This record gives sequence, structure tokens and C-alpha cells, in this order.
Amino acid sequence: MGSNRKSAQFLLDSRIADATRGDATALYELGMVYSSGTAGIGVDLVEAHKWFNLAAINGSEAAMACRSEIAGDMSAREIAVAQRAARAWLTTSARHAA
Repeated sequence: MGSNRKSAQFLLDSRIADATRGDATALYELGMVYSSGTAGIGVDLVEAHKWFNLAAINGSEAAMACRSEIAGDMSAREIAVAQRAARAWLTTSARHAA
């Protein structure tokens, strides 16, 4: 189990590194991880919505559809939290890219 956890963490770290560069595919894949609970990560719809939102901003139509789908299972408060998290990510990643 330890090696699976390490490989899952490596996958997440590499996707986050790509996401920081605005890679819509990486952003979408992070949304998929959190919406499905794959790679040893528990389902977290707020986190999934954040990543799908960021991927949608970067042009992913699939992410737009997924974001809309999971929003139906979320409260207005959860969606607001996810949107704030997406804005915070954009601010932070812009500083890192500069």
C-alpha cells in the first residue's frame, strides 16, 4: 500500500506541476481524480469542482460538462467555496509563473 500511495502522490504532484502552467488536460485530470476518488484520493466534490472550473477557464469543454454535472450534487455553499478556491489558485499560480 505504501508504494501505491507514493505513486498516487507522484501522479498528483506531476499533474499539479502541469496545472500550474495552465495545462487544461492536467486540470481536467485533477478534477477527475477528486470527483471519482481514484489514485487513493477520497471523493471531494469541492476540490473536483475547483479543478474542473480551472480546466474550463483554460478551454476544456469536457471540464465544463463535468463541473455542471457535479454541481447538481453540491450545495450553493460548496460551490461558492470551490469558486473561491479556483480564484485563489489562479492568483497563486500567476505569481509562480511570473
